[in-house]
Amino acid sequence: MKKIALLSLLVVPAILLASGGDAESTRYFAQTGRETDFLPRAVNFIIFASLLYYLLANPVKDFFKGRSSGIANQLNEIEEKLQAAKDEKRDAQARLDASKKKAEEILADAKAEAKIMAEKIASANINELAVLEKQLEEKMTLDERRSAREAIDEVLSENITNDDIMIDENKVVEIISNKVLEGKVA
Repeated sequence: MKKIALLSLLVVPAILLASGGDAESTRYFAQTGRETDFLPRAVNFIIFASLLYYLLANPVKDFFKGRSSGIANQLNEIEEKLQAAKDEKRDAQARLDASKKKAEEILADAKAEAKIMAEKIASANINELAVLEKQLEEKMTLDERRSAREAIDEVLSENITNDDIMIDENKVVEIISNKVLEGKVA
């Protein structure tokens, strides 16, 4: 039902307009002597189009030239920025590579220095241990001499009296040997 109503709304006005053109066309023919006004309308359209072209051609051309040159300038700027970014990237990569090489050199130098320092410390410790061992040996030698002297002094002061002054050498060696052996055992 709705489709028929819509169709009738479109078809009825078209039929009414088509039937009413006969009276107007006869009146136009009576006034102008022509059946249609196509030729004057075409001339009017050509004059109108020429005026529009005359008035708007240069501004439209200028607008599109400006627009195309603006787009070209933007493209050039973008290309320059892109090239600059590529150059910066290449420079940054070169700096990064140089930094990596420098870091590797620094690490190699640090390892070499650490090795040299470790060797120096080890040799210094070995030298110091040798000096300490030598000092220990000297101290032990001095302690042995002092112990022997003390033992001799003790033996001489305790065992030798005025009566024993006439002791032969074998007796003195025997007494001292006994005292030394007692000192080592104790």
